[in-house]
Amino acid sequence: MAQDRFYATGKRKNAIARVWLTPGSGKVVVNKMDADAYFGGTFKTQKIEKPFKITETAEQFDVMATLKGGGKSAQVDALSHGISRALLEVNSENRLPLKRSGLLTRDPRVKERKKYGQKGARAKFQFSKR
Repeated sequence: MAQDRFYATGKRKNAIARVWLTPGSGKVVVNKMDADAYFGGTFKTQKIEKPFKITETAEQFDVMATLKGGGKSAQVDALSHGISRALLEVNSENRLPLKRSGLLTRDPRVKERKKYGQKGARAKFQFSKR
């Protein structure tokens, strides 16, 4: 792997983002598509740009990412997590500002499993006395 390419993995729920940062102009490519085209108008680019703004590296790196699993919302969060972790590879001094803004913490919330003899994870069948 080239020295000017930084890799990290970001995760959220079932979404996994494999992120490569290369020095460039700030272009974001997700699954060989432009980020705006991939995520559509509903998802703001603010979440994707936040790690760059915090570390003051806006428009210094091109992002190439492959996303798998989850929904679009979880994928945006996974991408943000991956970018944050890749920025640590670039410069370890980025750790403190990224940590303070909570971008290095992997959101642990996942879907709770369904239990046997029950309707769902928490939902039970209605109890009938008679």
